[in-house]
Order: sequence, then C-alpha cells, then structure tokens
Amino acid sequence: MTRIALATTRDLAEIDAEDALLLAALPESELLAWEDDHDWAAFDLVVLRSTWNYIDRLEEFLAWAERVASVTRLANPVPVIRWNTDKRYLGQLADQGVPVVPSVFVAPGDHADDAAVAGKVVVKPTVGNGSNGAKLIDHDPESAHEHIAFLHSTGRTALIQPYLDRVDDEGERSLIHLNGEFSHAATKGAILSQQMSFSAGLYADEDLSPATATDQERAVALAVLEASARVLPEAADLAYARVDLLPSDDGPMLLELELTEPSLFMPFAPGSPERVAEAFRTLATSRKI
Repeated sequence: MTRIALATTRDLAEIDAEDALLLAALPESELLAWEDDHDWAAFDLVVLRSTWNYIDRLEEFLAWAERVASVTRLANPVPVIRWNTDKRYLGQLADQGVPVVPSVFVAPGDHADDAAVAGKVVVKPTVGNGSNGAKLIDHDPESAHEHIAFLHSTGRTALIQPYLDRVDDEGERSLIHLNGEFSHAATKGAILSQQMSFSAGLYADEDLSPATATDQERAVALAVLEASARVLPEAADLAYARVDLLPSDDGPMLLELELTEPSLFMPFAPGSPERVAEAFRTLATSRKI
C-alpha cells in the first residue's frame, strides 16, 4: 500500500486548511511534523507542505531534508530546496532573461548605495517566507538602511526591490504547476501596503481570490520554470511549483518562485485538491528511490 507523508511543523497552532483538504483527497497520506522523529523510510514519498518555521532553522531543516532524501523520495528534491530557500536565485533567473522585479542583494558586511534604497522600496531577508522580515519603505533611505542593518545584525542578507504600485489595485498573481503542468491560478491582494496580521503566527494573513491566468502570465511562468531548469538541472523534475508574478507597465514580472513549501491555494480552484492529490499519488507510485 502506498504511503505518503505530508511534512508540516509542530509550531502551527492548528492544522493548515490546505493540509486538511489534501488529507481528505489523499487518504494514503499522513501529516507529520518535520522536527519529530519518524521512520521516513516507511513512506514512498515525503512532500514538503507547511514546514514554514524552517526560515529560523535553515541548516537544521536542510540536514533533515538530506536525511529524508537518503531513504525515500522527497518532493521537491534537496538541491532544489537548497537553491530555492535563498532568494538570491532571482539574480540567476534574471541573468537567464526572465523578467524579474529588479533585485539588489546586500550581504552582511556590505553597504547598499543610496540609489538602491531611493523611492518606494521593499527590504526583506533573502531567506524568509510569509512576509516575515519584509518592510515597505516609502522614500525614506534612512529607514531602509536601518532595516538592512537590522537584518545584517541577525546574520541575514537583505534583498531590496522597488515597490510596484500596480499590485495595490491588481494584486499579485500566483500560477500553480503540478508535475510540470499548469493547474490553476489565484490572486493575492497587496500585503505590505496594508496593516499586516499574523493569526497563524508563522506567516502574514493573505487576501486571496480565484483567478484566470492570462496567456501572457502563463508564458512568463513557463519561461521562469524553463530558466530554473537551465540554472539547476534538478529543477526540471518538480512535483509542484508556484510562480508569483507582479503586474508592471512592462508586463508580468517574477516576484518569487516557490518550490519548497508553497501554499497551493487549493480552496480557490474547484478540483484542485484532487489534482494535487493525484499528482502526488502518481509521483509516489511511479518513482521509487
């Protein structure tokens, strides 16, 4: 009998709604905290789902992923996880010709020039999720430098990006792919320009709605995935991918590529829990370590 583990964290106050949907659609699965001592080899597939506290324990998390991958199949693969958990991958994708929101990386010990923090910008850590550590700064270079210094004081590299105002009216578009095929899309309302709340503790609450991806958005998402596979061959074999795009005057631009533990926005696309379940089931039954 096929067994699939859905990895979560014990730091969540209650089960994530998406995990509940997936458990119902995938009865051969179990929800297990990555921090706990389980016999991961007993599973045909381990899928990263809601392991959202890894940002504070990255090396421990990556070491756990290596151990799991040594005894069974892990989705997505460890090289992909290691690459994708640091947003410096955006620079590599930009070098591949992907339309990426302009990104400046400032490592501890380095200094951002004034041009990088001029205007309305977002400053956030390169290792982060759920808007943790992200700050919108409006024409205040001093505050931008202060936030960069704060991130550096905690050992983190800072990422600076211009704030694209069209997101306030049009939202951020997320395109979800399963085993290489487009599945569905959702729109996420602007977060940083609003008063953020963290009801679950690990990530900022999001304003989500169903969406129909445009042909242009789908083309950009496909270009992003193809570029990722050129940069990292293991990224050609993905169980799931979420491509987050922002609207701009020049067309959709990549904000983030979520390949590690993304929400897949299943409540907003009819049939998507079943599609996600089938994608994981296919992976578990057709590919053995």
